[in-house]
Amino acid sequence: MQELHPHDLPPMPDIVDRPIRVPAAPPCVDIAVPVYNEAATLDASISILRSFLTEHFPFTWRITIVDNASTDGTWFHAARLARDDDHIRARRLDRQGRGFALRAAWSATDADIVAYMDVDLSTGLDALLPLVAPLVSGHSDVAIGSRLSAGSSVARRPKRELISRGYNAILRGAFATRVRDAQCGFKAMRTDVANRLLPHIEDDAWFFDSELLLLAEHNGLRIHEVPVDWIDDADSRVQIAQTAFDDLRGTARMLRRFATGGGQLDLGPVARVGVADDFGRRFVTFAAIGAASTAVSLVLFLLLRAPLGPVSANAVAVTATFVANTWAHARFTARVSRPQWRSAFAVYLGSLALTSVALLAVDAAGGGLGAELVAIGVTYALATVCRLWSLRSSSREVRLS
Repeated sequence: MQELHPHDLPPMPDIVDRPIRVPAAPPCVDIAVPVYNEAATLDASISILRSFLTEHFPFTWRITIVDNASTDGTWFHAARLARDDDHIRARRLDRQGRGFALRAAWSATDADIVAYMDVDLSTGLDALLPLVAPLVSGHSDVAIGSRLSAGSSVARRPKRELISRGYNAILRGAFATRVRDAQCGFKAMRTDVANRLLPHIEDDAWFFDSELLLLAEHNGLRIHEVPVDWIDDADSRVQIAQTAFDDLRGTARMLRRFATGGGQLDLGPVARVGVADDFGRRFVTFAAIGAASTAVSLVLFLLLRAPLGPVSANAVAVTATFVANTWAHARFTARVSRPQWRSAFAVYLGSLALTSVALLAVDAAGGGLGAELVAIGVTYALATVCRLWSLRSSSREVRLS
């Protein structure tokens, strides 16, 4: 039999649903599968996914195939699958972009949970239930598969592994995010949460995933991470170099957005209310960061004391750790999006002035290294108290705002 092509069919609407006599209740989970020129594999992949959902998935479900302006027979296959099966929908878009496809599918669903996976089924389907269950229960807001979790089993080429680990390390360093793998093509979220986040996501391509996660975490939503079994797709269409460049550009954009006070969203009823006071956690984190910062400052002071003199050496030591100390306290201790630079700079100037005066007094009294270290220890302790008070104030402001 000769293979049929899209032009052999009569014109089709952009969204295809199989007509049914009795209106079906909305499914619990709507799984989007973005596709581009996948005519050769679409039928087999959807068949595998459908069989798994039918036999092993306890919640009601729907598969939404989203055609990203394919130029082969993909739309013909997607439309036929939708017309033959009332659990499948097909939607055709006029341009490419994974983020664009997910935005279109998730914005138009009537399901309680939205999800997506790659058509190559690189991620083991056994992870689907653990991905979705915390969302159905309301325990979490967003759920993601992670190839970088300790329990994951991953087979992929060294180049892609290196790029993935490098990119996620950049995200963790720049945003102090606790997400291990922002790019895995296996994610889900509650639809009410998606409706709040989607209008504020700017990217429509590969950075869409990272931007969604950064915004969710930035606004206090709970992200559940699931270890996955993952096998690299040898026929992947991802252009690694261009995607890496776009991801770095998106990362810089989000850094600017958060640094200028952007990204704070009105989540309405889906917002999570934090604990009234987590001083115990913040105090321990504060102490650990302070101890590391003090150790670095003292080492720098001891190294520079002979060539620069105690006052200048202390000035360099205090200044060298100022930015990193302030950033770490804001992200890890106070868990705020940006440091309170004005109050932090005031503490820095006060600490610098106090230690300088103390060292000058020690020098005038003919002190020595031991006395200088005592003076530095006392003045650093006073500066630490001021910094802790500043962080408690900034955290309180964030909770009340």
